[in-house]
Amino acid sequence: MRQVTIYREPGRFAGWPANYGIWRWGAEIVVGFTVGAHKTVERGHAIDKGRPFVNMQARSLDGGASWQVEDFKGARPGERGLSADEHMGPGLRLAELVDADSAEMPSQALDFAQPNFALMAARTGIGRGAVSFFYVSYDRCRSWAGPYRLPMFGQTGIAARTDYLIQGSRSALFFLTANKADGAEGKVICVRTMDGGRSFELLSHVGEEPTGKGDFAIMPAGLLLPSGRILCALRCRDGATRLSWIDLFASEDGGRSWHYLNTPATFSAPGHSGNPPSLLDLPDSRLALIYGNRDRPYSICARLSADGGESWSGEVALRAGGANGDMGYVRAAARDDGAVVAVYYFNDRPDGDGERFIEATIWTP
Repeated sequence: MRQVTIYREPGRFAGWPANYGIWRWGAEIVVGFTVGAHKTVERGHAIDKGRPFVNMQARSLDGGASWQVEDFKGARPGERGLSADEHMGPGLRLAELVDADSAEMPSQALDFAQPNFALMAARTGIGRGAVSFFYVSYDRCRSWAGPYRLPMFGQTGIAARTDYLIQGSRSALFFLTANKADGAEGKVICVRTMDGGRSFELLSHVGEEPTGKGDFAIMPAGLLLPSGRILCALRCRDGATRLSWIDLFASEDGGRSWHYLNTPATFSAPGHSGNPPSLLDLPDSRLALIYGNRDRPYSICARLSADGGESWSGEVALRAGGANGDMGYVRAAARDDGAVVAVYYFNDRPDGDGERFIEATIWTP
């Protein structure tokens, strides 16, 4: 097991790869993240909300062993940060410039099957009225077209992170975090385009809408198995107990309906709201579920399944030594040789007040 620093700068807060995405073409891997200013706080994210976040990405040409940090080469409304409104103060937020009608639909059908294709979802905030859109690249993330509109699908808000399954040159499923009827985050919906992103339809809800105050099931990680079964892992929280866990759902009919499969991971400490899952298949047909565990001792962890997600191994620590729970948000890719490259943000200064940085663990299960 090996850790590789991707981005680390004193005084900076780099975070949340799960909001942006990871893409792989052989030994070439690209991951998205965002960078703001660090600020000492008593609770929560150590962020200076009076300064902007800037979207970045990093590229590896050697399977994750080394990385080059790049700017995000896509159009950002008002040059403001994507998918970080909840971490910025007035005058910096994307929602001040963007509404549900701001982005256009593609003028012609997108080609999801193009060999160098990538797609990144983005959003304004996470509360009532949040709107989302997406970008596409045909050159391995060296340039991005968009933003293109995602509809509201009759929801009180759409707070999309990047999670999609390509089904053909014009067809794809998107898994989206949507706001609940009361306007709070959230639940997960599965939507489909069959005309290259020019229109979408709401296909299904993944699980029931959580109804309690503070309850959520958000930040999906979808995976298509060779059998045709689709899995979707969700980050879940109970508002009353303030406990969190990861649930796994399955669809046998292409995403039209879902049934609960199991709960691969539970967290024992109340109040930290859990951490999003990353779900991937390995070359030997096993599955890996990777996530940040915000329970002490604050680790990046994994579980394995040898039966298509029906059961899961015990927890394996991929990266220990976290200073506090301000870490995780994993996105991971499996290399052809079976090694997994898991990318996350982390915080390891003993007092918990250091910069947040982007790191990768290379692990062979």
